[in-house]
Amino acid sequence: YGNFETLTENRAESVKLLKLALTRPRFDPDAVERIRGQLLANIVYSDRDPERVAAKEWYAVAFAGHSYGRAAQGTAETVKAITRDDLEAYRKRVFARGNLKVAAVGDITPEDLGKLLDEVFGELPEKPDLAPVPMATLAKGTEKWVEMNVPQSVAVFGLPAMPRKDPDFMAAFVLNQLIGGGGFASRLMEEVREKRGLAYSVYSYLQPYRHASIMSGGVATRADAIGQSLEVIRKELQHIADEGPTPDEWENAKKYLIGSYPLRFDTNAKIASQLLGLLEDDFGPDYIDNRNKMIEALTLDDAKRVAKRLLDTDNLIVTIVGQPATATADKKG
Repeated sequence: YGNFETLTENRAESVKLLKLALTRPRFDPDAVERIRGQLLANIVYSDRDPERVAAKEWYAVAFAGHSYGRAAQGTAETVKAITRDDLEAYRKRVFARGNLKVAAVGDITPEDLGKLLDEVFGELPEKPDLAPVPMATLAKGTEKWVEMNVPQSVAVFGLPAMPRKDPDFMAAFVLNQLIGGGGFASRLMEEVREKRGLAYSVYSYLQPYRHASIMSGGVATRADAIGQSLEVIRKELQHIADEGPTPDEWENAKKYLIGSYPLRFDTNAKIASQLLGLLEDDFGPDYIDNRNKMIEALTLDDAKRVAKRLLDTDNLIVTIVGQPATATADKKG
C-alpha cells in the first residue's frame, strides 16, 4: 500500500520521482541501515508494550501455523538478516500491473490519470509472483498468559467471524458497533466501566482479511480486576448471543453507522481510501449508494440470528499480559 499526493502544478515532476522510487530504487546502504535501525527500535519498543505484546500473542495463538500468526513487523533476527538483494527481489516479485489497484481523487481528468498510470506503472511486469496463502482456521477457545512487570494487565480477546462478502457480515458489523465499537454507547463499556468501574476502556472491532475474518477486542485494567473484567465480557457476549440486543441498542447502532457514513468522504484522502477499499473488496461504486440501505433493512431478527452465529464464547481466544493478581497484592502489602 502507498499513497501519493501533490499539487497540480508539481504533478509532472512528482510523477517522475514516484516512477523512479517504484521502478528504479537504489536501496543505498545508508538508507537501508537507517530504516533497519528504525524497525529494530520499534520491535524493542513493541516488546515492552503490553498492548502490542497481547495482540501479537493473540495472533500467534489464533493463527498458529499460518502466515497471519507471524508478526507483521518481523523479529529482530529476521530484520537483521534482510539484505539489499532481498529488497530488490521482493520488488521485482510483487510490484506488477496484475495486482495493482489505484484510486485517484482531485484535480485530474480520467485521460490525464490514464497517462499518469501508464508513465508510473507501465514498465512493471504484467504478473506478480506471489506466494500462495491458504485460508486460515482459527484455533478453538483457549487462554494464554504472558507475565510482564507493568502497572496494568492487558487482555485481547477474539472469535472467528464471517467473511466480508458473507450475507451476514453487515449485521455482524452493526452488532459489533453496539457491543464494543461505539465507545461509551457500547454494551461492554457500560457493563465493564460504567456499572462496575473495572476498566477505563474496553472495545471490540470486526476485521475481515482475505483468508480469515475475526471479531476481536481488548481491555486494560489493574491486575486484580482483569479476571473479573473478562468474566463480564464473556457473560455479555453470551447474553447477546442468547437474547440478542435490545431494540433501542440495535436501532441506535444502525442510526449512528448510517449518519456517520458521509464523514468518510469529507476529504480527498478519505475518498481515495474508501474507493481503494471497495476495489480491494471487489465492490463496485454502487456500494456507496447501497451501503446505508443495507444497514437500514436489517431487522432485530437478523441481529438475533447473527448474534447466535457469531458470538460462540466457547471459541473465545484470550491472551493476557501483565502481573498475576497475587503479585500485585504482595506489592501493596
